[in-house]
Amino acid sequence: MQASVLVVEDVKEMAELMALFLGKDGMKVQVMENGEDGLVLLSKESFDLIVLDINLPGMDGLEFLAEARKATDCPVLIVSARGSDEDLIAGLGQGADEYMTKPFSPKVMVARARALIRRSRGAVASDKPQAELVSFGPYVLDNSVFELKKEGKAIQLSVKEFGLLSYLIAHADAPQSPQAIYDAVWKREFGDLTAVAVYIQRLRKKIEDDPADPLYIETVYGRGYRFNPSPRTRTDGA
Repeated sequence: MQASVLVVEDVKEMAELMALFLGKDGMKVQVMENGEDGLVLLSKESFDLIVLDINLPGMDGLEFLAEARKATDCPVLIVSARGSDEDLIAGLGQGADEYMTKPFSPKVMVARARALIRRSRGAVASDKPQAELVSFGPYVLDNSVFELKKEGKAIQLSVKEFGLLSYLIAHADAPQSPQAIYDAVWKREFGDLTAVAVYIQRLRKKIEDDPADPLYIETVYGRGYRFNPSPRTRTDGA
């Protein structure tokens, strides 16, 4: 599964350099010059990694990170000219996974980016169902390559989206509470459980014909979410 990376960097030359080297490593890269536009993009798309500068016009990188953590749990690599201990502590405290100071080696940046993505995917892999291939409706989930296909066409999922779907399928027909899902997929002792609802909605938009009336990922009120591998057949007007 091709990694998708969001670069939030206002210096055009630096952003182009990052995108060039990450792209050469096989990653799909999108660049935003400010945090506000970055958050808008995060509300629409999922990413496997965010590469973030702290010194941004308007909303600075730390403010962006605090808001981004409400929408995504993907790894964040800060690349900044600010290298003081205070900046490092602030960045990690807001949820960054690693911190590099400018100037830096583009090859080292790519190696760290790759390591963060691999580590994140590895955490998901440890909880995958035993079956490598799982079919439901027109979909096939391939745990060996972290890929979901619909009638042979790949559907892009972030690491957390894949982990969430894999977990729900592994516990099909049994309602899973937001806390149980968060513990298994996010692997954090503390956190914002609203992230689970956000990712459920993202998955529904990708696999449900009508996300407002889901067939596969059902809400069991008072208990959580349940994956239904054999949903009812929707009829016209239903």
